Amino acid sequence: MNKVLSKYDIHIQGLEDKRYQFEFEGNDRFFEAFEQDLIKKGNFEAEIILDKSATMIQLNFDIKGTVELTCDRSLDVFDENFEAKEKYIFKYGDRNELLTDEIELILFGTPTINISQHIFDFIALTIPMRKLHPRFRNEEDEEDEILVYQTDKEEVKQEIKEEIDPRWAKLKGFGGNS
Repeated sequence: MNKVLSKYDIHIQGLEDKRYQFEFEGNDRFFEAFEQDLIKKGNFEAEIILDKSATMIQLNFDIKGTVELTCDRSLDVFDENFEAKEKYIFKYGDRNELLTDEIELILFGTPTINISQHIFDFIALTIPMRKLHPRFRNEEDEEDEILVYQTDKEEVKQEIKEEIDPRWAKLKGFGGNS
């Protein structure tokens, strides 16, 4: 594992069944450690609450920070603030297996879990699909409210009737409702 990402190891072997709190930080080097194009630069602080029991480990993530994004419209670079509150569960079992997006089986006696991928994924989920520089955001809201096109319903019904294939029109009579 990458030396940068090994900072996000939590040694779980020997922990008592109780609640623990961990704090992690990350910067550009964290994002560079992942082979991806979504986030290249940013920084964050993550507070992790770990609840350990005999059968599972529940992690509650509270991550805050900023990532550098490129505007889809102007290609200008800007900083986007984010906040993510997520939960992840490791259940002890007889094999390693990802059960769902939030639950993973790990072997009994697993000494360490690394949460770097989880932190990255939770940050990535906060990135908007449409990345707009803040100066365009109010403008976009106004454009969404403008009615671009409106038509008369009767006119649409007439167009639909005219578009019906003549072969289907003949078959329509067989159904009993025309």
